[in-house]
Amino acid sequence: MMFYKRFTVQLIVRILFINLLILFLIYLLLHTKLWFSISGTILLLGSSMVSLYFYINRTREDIKRFILAIKLKDNTINFKSKATGSSFPELYASFSDILQAQKDVHLEKDSMSLLIKTILEQVPVGVIVVRGKELVAEQSEIVFFNIAASNLLQIPAYKYWNRLRNRLPSFAEGIEAIKEGGKKFIELKTNEKLIQLSTEVIPLNLYAKDYLIVSFKNIKDEIEQKEAEAWNRLIGVISHEILNSITPISSLSDTAYHMVANKEVVTGEILEDLKPALLTIKRRSEGLLDFVKDYRLIAELPSPVLKPHTIGEILKEIKVLMQPFVVEKNIKLQIEQTSSRITIDIDLKLIEQSLINLVTNSIYALEGIEKPVIEIGYKLDQNRLYLEVSDNGKGVAPELLEKIFVPFFTTRTNGSGIGLTITRNIMKMHQGSLEVNSVPFEKTTFSLVFKYL
Repeated sequence: MMFYKRFTVQLIVRILFINLLILFLIYLLLHTKLWFSISGTILLLGSSMVSLYFYINRTREDIKRFILAIKLKDNTINFKSKATGSSFPELYASFSDILQAQKDVHLEKDSMSLLIKTILEQVPVGVIVVRGKELVAEQSEIVFFNIAASNLLQIPAYKYWNRLRNRLPSFAEGIEAIKEGGKKFIELKTNEKLIQLSTEVIPLNLYAKDYLIVSFKNIKDEIEQKEAEAWNRLIGVISHEILNSITPISSLSDTAYHMVANKEVVTGEILEDLKPALLTIKRRSEGLLDFVKDYRLIAELPSPVLKPHTIGEILKEIKVLMQPFVVEKNIKLQIEQTSSRITIDIDLKLIEQSLINLVTNSIYALEGIEKPVIEIGYKLDQNRLYLEVSDNGKGVAPELLEKIFVPFFTTRTNGSGIGLTITRNIMKMHQGSLEVNSVPFEKTTFSLVFKYL
């Protein structure tokens, strides 16, 4: 505002001075013959008009330079000298402050961009950023290709998608299949080595430009490590169970052998001594046989026959099946939303078996609990459907959350330890999962998680 006031005052003063010179010149021309004064007045008038022109034009040019510097993000222009020696110090000081602020913003932006780029170069996840939302082989430019991506794919950091596509067609086709966004598992063979990539594509619109962010990591080693850990745990449990059965069988067999060895006649006293040993051998043999049957039950689950069923139908069936058992234990069973028309494709028998396993576990967890309650319901969360079985029983200690899914692991005296394993395998066959969340003696929830698109 101060600039406009000063500019207006100076402009009016200059125009008034020029008008006065014009009037004075007219007076001299009409009433005098003072040619020297007339010439001087004409020169003064001309110089005043030229000064006015340059005065207006200089400020206009400076404003034009300032606007151009803003547009071109030119940080080399400054107005510091004019901020002290010009007619408008506040204006040029403001110009300098704005340009400095813009420079600081650009420096901060460049620094942040460099920081992000450095981080992306160091992470063990491959990242490729492609300009545009359509992966057109001849046109799509790769604007970022980090070191991890180059190492995982065993290729150089290409600048165009068509070169990557020519080198790794299966990888490119997998990415193009989810270019609208999503995740995909891709198996790839590079330099005679098989890698398994967990891949995700995220479309992004930034400053009216489209980009596709492709991220991927090799999970083969991780999968192999998890498989090895699972096998080690399973072998440990199987070895433990077998040794528990074989050791007394072997010992008692040896004892029985020595009782009858080198004896021509087996007396009634020896037979009486043999009976407990043989009975124990029989009982442990049957226990070992049951163990093997349980193992086969896990390994030989039937393939699911998928048919559409409503959530309401599933909940009604499990209510009818489990109501007698919970009534016998004085447990309150709450099953709501039995009128739900939400439909999913499942094998009803297998899912019923899963829910029976979970409710049975809840019944045992509620032993000795005051006001025991089991709740069965469902919820939708994004593209997932959760069938949930909750109770207020003993729950699962944090250190046991992973162990409970190991075959034959159990915290119950007479438990087989295969219920949760079977349930998890059933969910895997339905392309789903089994999740648990437990706060002991408050609320424990096991969830059958289905994809729901």
